[in-house]
Amino acid sequence: MKIEIRDGLPTIDVKIIYKGKEKTLNNVLLDTGSSNTIFDVDSVEEIGLVIDPIEGKARRMYGVGGESELCYEQQVVNLTVGEHILNNFTIQLGMTKENYGFECILGVDFMIQNRVNLDFGEFTIR
Repeated sequence: MKIEIRDGLPTIDVKIIYKGKEKTLNNVLLDTGSSNTIFDVDSVEEIGLVIDPIEGKARRMYGVGGESELCYEQQVVNLTVGEHILNNFTIQLGMTKENYGFECILGVDFMIQNRVNLDFGEFTIR
């Protein structure tokens, strides 16, 4: 995947697949300062990735400056992000596009599990 710097931040465009439906998310932030991965709830609703009120739980996500926002945390099975398949992976669903401009924020949890290598010399993910 090719890394693009937008407004000084590393971003990618990535195809996700969930329950046989696919969508390309544009403006996905690669955030090494975020412990968790969060998807914009409105951006992924059309492929069936929706809040599960029975298995998931409400959480607060905290950003720089201590501001907090409500999001929903739940496990997903068989979610494909680019070339990575996530099974029993905990994600968060919240309002990232309206509040921050990103359809998804890929956090350190995603990077560690998938052994992601950010190459800023070549601007690629390996």
